[in-house]
Formats: sequence, structure tokens, C-alpha cells
Amino acid sequence: MTEFFDALRQVPLLRYALFAGIFSSLAFGVVGSFVVTRRIGYIAAAIAHSILGGIGIAIFLSRTFEIPWITPMGGAFVAAVVSALIIGLVSLRAKEREDTIIGAIWAFGMAVGLIFIHFSPGPGVAMESFIFGNILLTSANDVITTALLSGVVLVVTAFSYHKLVAVCFDEEFARLRGIRSELYYLLLLVLLAVSIVLLVRLTGIILSIALIVLPAATGARLSMRLWVIMILATLLCLSYTVTGLAASFVLEMPTGPVIVVIAAAVYALVLGWQKLRPQS
Repeated sequence: MTEFFDALRQVPLLRYALFAGIFSSLAFGVVGSFVVTRRIGYIAAAIAHSILGGIGIAIFLSRTFEIPWITPMGGAFVAAVVSALIIGLVSLRAKEREDTIIGAIWAFGMAVGLIFIHFSPGPGVAMESFIFGNILLTSANDVITTALLSGVVLVVTAFSYHKLVAVCFDEEFARLRGIRSELYYLLLLVLLAVSIVLLVRLTGIILSIALIVLPAATGARLSMRLWVIMILATLLCLSYTVTGLAASFVLEMPTGPVIVVIAAAVYALVLGWQKLRPQS
């Protein structure tokens, strides 16, 4: 562990990775608590996989037309928000089965991404960094972007907290109280989409759902109050990120999977402890 702290002082990339993980954990803990409460983890998974389409299109356009400001993360952001809105609007307006829409978005996004990446000119694309994440590729600009997006998520959540809570727990009651429940449901999906984009660099597309759900699910096992779950989930995210980054550096293992394994192990321990303890 001493090696990690020495490297932290000497290697800027490692510091960038740590700061990005800390900033993004604030959004994960808050949004993940809503996701677990509303039970829309499957929607989070669909959005996470669909952003491969945005990444592929961005890489294709950037290389084909030499447009440097079109970046993979920008494409991921657009694809995530569009997917979230499509899932929300179709399920609300068309009364279509959510599982059908989710499956279609999930498969279409990944297929489009792979096709555009295949036809992108230039050197081959390192898909592993998008699929499994590589937080050690984080730059100073990535840290700034992560901090800004996390700040937006937290500010929007703070101003809409009570309405989002109402939509999560009792959508019909919220509608009777004059709350535009459909609008706030779509807002929740957009916040989820932004959080997932923040996760791509950290854990990648495949593992992103774990860091959205597991800390909040663990917090929900320890408290019934949503604001307490949010605090616990945020603290757990922070601890998982820091511990996973340090452990992966020392053990020379990929950071994203290590973080997810730690999160899953803690959830399993809390779940097992609750099952084994005497019931009062």
C-alpha cells in the first residue's frame, strides 16, 4: 500500500484517476439510490449498453471528417440521454412493454456501435477501455468534466428531490398531488444516463450497472430512509473506488473489475449478516 501512496504523489495520471473516482461517486450514490428504490436497474443496464452506439458513431465521424471536437465520451453522452428518453417516452406514451423497449434499445445500440467502429478509418479501436473501463487513462480535462457533470446531477437532484421521491415511491399519489410525474420520471432517467456516462471510464459498459446498483442496494439493507441510503451509498462508492484503485495498482490488476468485486463482496457480507443475525 505504501507503493500506491508514493505513486500517488509522483504520477499525475493516478491522481487524476483518484479525483475522477471521488467526484463521480457523489453522483453514483445519489442516483443509484433512486434506481434501487424505483427498481429500474434493468433500464440502467440497457442505457449502459446502448451508449456503445454513440461511441462508435463519434469515432467514425471524428476520423472520417477529421472533427476533433467529436469525442467518444461526447457520443456516449448523447446516446445515453437519447436512449433514456426513448425508453421513458415509449413506455409512458405508447404503453409499450418496458422489457420490449429495453431489449430493442440494448441490442440496437450495441449493433450500431460495432458497425460504425468496423468502418472507422485509421488504427483499430481499443474496445477494452470502453467495455471494461480504464480509469488510469483519465486526463485533467476528464476530471474537470466529471466534476461538472457530477455537480449538475447533484444540483438538479437537490432542487427536485421531493418530487423525485414522490415519483419513486408512489407515482399515482404524486400525480394526484399535481406533480408532473411523467416529467420527473424522464428527469430521473436522464440523471441516470449522465451517471452511466461517468461510469464508462471507471468500470466500462459491462460493469457500470454494478456500481450504480450495489452501493445503493447495500445502503438499502442498512436503512429504510432514502436520504440515509444516499449518504451510505455515496460513502460506499467512495470507499470502493479508493480501495479498488489502490488494490488494483498494488496487485497489477484492472481497476474496474476490482472495484466491482469489492462492491459485490461487501453487499454479500451485509446480506449474509442480515440473514444470519437473530430476528428480534
